[in-house]
Amino acid sequence: MCGRFVLFTESLLAEVGNLPGVGEVHAPQGIPGPRFNIAPTQVVPAVRLREELAQVDPARWGLLPGWKKDESGPPLFNARAETVRSKPSFRAAFKAQRCLIPMNGYYEWHDDGAGKAPYYVTRGEGLLWAAGLWEEGLERLSATIVTTAATPEMEWLHDRLPRFLGEEEVRTWATGSPEEAASLLAPTGLEDFSARKADKAVGNVSNDYPALIGTFGV
Repeated sequence: MCGRFVLFTESLLAEVGNLPGVGEVHAPQGIPGPRFNIAPTQVVPAVRLREELAQVDPARWGLLPGWKKDESGPPLFNARAETVRSKPSFRAAFKAQRCLIPMNGYYEWHDDGAGKAPYYVTRGEGLLWAAGLWEEGLERLSATIVTTAATPEMEWLHDRLPRFLGEEEVRTWATGSPEEAASLLAPTGLEDFSARKADKAVGNVSNDYPALIGTFGV
C-alpha cells in the first residue's frame, strides 16, 4: 500500500514537460510546495494528459466519487489493481479518468523483529510516476493511487506496492482505452528500488521536514 509519500522536487513542471508526447504544461491553480510527509486527505498534484497537453492540479488525496454525499468514511487513498475495474468506488474513474501522481519516494512500515519501523523507498534521483485515478465529487478534484502485489524485489518490505509506470507506459495509462490501461494492472516492471530506515517522527502527520527521509541505509 502507499499511505505516506514525499514530493520535494522543485522542477515538477519541467519533469511533466519531459513526459512522452507532452508539448505544453498548464498549472492554472499552481502546484503544492515541497512536502516530506504527505498523508491521505492532504493536497497532492494530479497530472492529467490530453494529446500534447499536460495539466497539473492540486487534488485531495482520497477519491471522492461523484455519488458521495460527504467526506465521511475512510479516505480512498489506494485502489487495488485487482478490483479497480469492478469496485463501485473506482470503476467509473478507471474507464476515463486516469492520472499520474508524481513522487520522489514513499514510506512503508516494516516489522524487522523489534516492532514496526518506517522505511523510505525511492528509485535513483528521478521522479516516480504512480498510476492514479481522479474524480470531481463534492465539487472538488480528488485522486487515488493504484496498488498491486509487490514485486519480488520489494515483497520483504510489504506485500503491496504502488503501480509505478515506466516511461513507455505513462501515456497508455493516462490516455489509453480501458482495455489498454487494464494491461498495466500488474506489478511494475521497474527495478532497483532502494529502502532506508526513516525517522520514526514520520508517524506524526504534523512533522514535515527533510530529515524524515533518513540518512542511514539497510
